[in-house]
Amino acid sequence: MRLGGRAAAAIDVLGTIERQHRPASEALKEWGSAHRFAGSGDRAAIGNLVYDALRSRASHSTRMGADSPRALVFSVLVNDWGMDAEALNATFSGDRFAPETLTEDEQDRLSAILPEDTPDWARADIPEWLWPPFADAFEEEAVAEGRGLAGRPPLDLRTNALKATRQKVLSALRHFGANASPIALQGIRIPPTARDQRLPNLQAEAGYQKGWFEIQDEGSQIAAELVLAKPGEQILDFCAGAGGKTLALAAIVENKGQVHAFDADRHRLAPIHERLKRAGARNVQVHPPELGKLSGLEGRMDRVIVDAPCSGSGVWRRHPDAKWKLTEHALEARFDEQERVLEEAAPFVRPGGFLVYITCSILPPENEGQVYAFTERHPHFTLLSAGEAWEDLYGYEKPKPWSADGCSVTLTPASAGTDGFFFAVLERQTETV
Repeated sequence: MRLGGRAAAAIDVLGTIERQHRPASEALKEWGSAHRFAGSGDRAAIGNLVYDALRSRASHSTRMGADSPRALVFSVLVNDWGMDAEALNATFSGDRFAPETLTEDEQDRLSAILPEDTPDWARADIPEWLWPPFADAFEEEAVAEGRGLAGRPPLDLRTNALKATRQKVLSALRHFGANASPIALQGIRIPPTARDQRLPNLQAEAGYQKGWFEIQDEGSQIAAELVLAKPGEQILDFCAGAGGKTLALAAIVENKGQVHAFDADRHRLAPIHERLKRAGARNVQVHPPELGKLSGLEGRMDRVIVDAPCSGSGVWRRHPDAKWKLTEHALEARFDEQERVLEEAAPFVRPGGFLVYITCSILPPENEGQVYAFTERHPHFTLLSAGEAWEDLYGYEKPKPWSADGCSVTLTPASAGTDGFFFAVLERQTETV
């Protein structure tokens, strides 16, 4: 496919997402199934156009004076991909698969900078209704933090120390441009692509099949490392999902002790079994998704990890359509879920043990707000300093996360180069909860 056909396809997919309220990944997959003549390079380019348009939808639509798929795609091509408007017209002219050529007004808008009166929420590409709490959280850095969430993410990997060393994996993947991650102790990073380039499919690599590494964002790796789990401990991953942090913890404790993996949704938990086999994790016990099945673990766990359901605002780089679909009602529903899972998980912490609260959100009501409310309800849990753990693990020279209170930490793309993650740890005192 030529550029004109790719641009037209991206416009078509964005229209489907808007009309049918479909996730971008599903709309792209459906388009590919209906257009099997498109090669993998074509599908990657079309996907990049769609995701880039969604990542910066507010600023693109402000520049173009329109929020149409056509306006968004043209703005991406010129302002993100560095193409010339006149050259685009020349390319599209005579191509029956291309969109109609640019109008004079569109060319003028594409060559102009954002208007001076553009509101900060649009410059930051944050939904307008969310801007007040977002700006309160990040203050003078709010626009830069929003722009960080609108960029393309890298491809991050975690070396599985049970089967390989980081240097071994780096050597195997060096031809992909892989380097050690900036922060995570076992992390490896392949930089984000530009324009129509595509990231490699590492699941087809021999090292992946042998269990040498897992695909996991560096922020998620850091959250697992900050747990400070030790060999021989009893650990409960209460919202294990597909098992990313479970696998990381199993490697951190060197297959010694036991990691209990639990999730209330059996479908989210299902992939963990194959992943455990590939990773060689022998100290993980997977529990069925009925809370009663954990009844023998109350008050026995050294560490309980709650990776709580949340808005997913920290992973908007990877799922930009979710940014514009989030509603106040849906966010409030997450507050209730977060409170519930904390209440359910807390009884499993032994006296002197630790309750770890994690989200992939950068919104304070889901993060600090939940932790403070929990400690008010349960004064026998004390908020500790994750910042001190950060300095012990990573030193003082690496990128620093945000901290609203000097105890919890918030990772963001702009501050740490990771997806957005919140991390807090609470110690259960000897009194009964």
